[in-house]
Amino acid sequence: MQWDDLRIFLSVGRLEGLTAAARALKIDPATVGRRIARLEDDLGSALFAKSPQGYALTEAGQRLMDHAVQAEQAVLAAREDLSGLASGLSGQIRLGAPDGVANFLLPQVCARIADANPELEVQIVALPRLFNLSRREADMAITVSPPDAGRLLVQKISDYRLHLVAAGTYLDRNPPITQLEDLRGHRVIGYIPDMIFDKELDYLAELGLARVPLASNSVSVQFNWIRQGSGLGIVHDFSLAAAPGLRKVLADRISLTRSFYLVRHAGDARLERMTRFAQALVEGVKQEIAFQEGRAARA
Repeated sequence: MQWDDLRIFLSVGRLEGLTAAARALKIDPATVGRRIARLEDDLGSALFAKSPQGYALTEAGQRLMDHAVQAEQAVLAAREDLSGLASGLSGQIRLGAPDGVANFLLPQVCARIADANPELEVQIVALPRLFNLSRREADMAITVSPPDAGRLLVQKISDYRLHLVAAGTYLDRNPPITQLEDLRGHRVIGYIPDMIFDKELDYLAELGLARVPLASNSVSVQFNWIRQGSGLGIVHDFSLAAAPGLRKVLADRISLTRSFYLVRHAGDARLERMTRFAQALVEGVKQEIAFQEGRAARA
């Protein structure tokens, strides 16, 4: 069994198809297919169940995936050890995150890390869902709940705060809000209820607001609705500097605290490059939250 065959197997397993894997590997799809067929012949087992929907790992394929990931980590560790890291971080690191942190914190944090490491390529994948690290959808991910399954490294980054807010233009043209009961007479903006991918994001349920007239699975869409005066909703304090016209509503009654966690593959603990990036990321996000929340408190 050759490492190059395992590398192709990993790509097909993660991307669930020959064409996507070939594109990522920059080789011909027919070559990818031949290499997978050769690997299956060598092992005497079908590694994928092929269908019009793509390539799904069989039980044997899943067992091989576990070993292939360990081999990949060993190869990466060897490269790091032999190349040295004194000159800074290099290569590509893909970071998955919910779109709130991806839009309002990670651009400036990752730009600063990239400034200090010119050979580093940082990719931010902003998706309103959980990431599958075992399939290498990302090298690491930021989450709002610590995962309780899998061989993962989990590190708490920081707490952050959220408040109910609305644009001044909305508040000026609608009935005043002096108590929680008044909210029922206002248009609420929030997540699509059946698309909330983490219980920690079900903010409106805590307020007893079941009806969401304007809803999106994207924090950015919600934020823009609120900013343009379409209604009121829960937003991160660290995002308030992006819209100076927003005002907190019932701030003494409605104040939520949540946490961010950094999640990594357990085997990546041996990779100094990943560990150094993770350290810089955690410190950068922590500092940026403190800075932006401080600005919001002074506004």
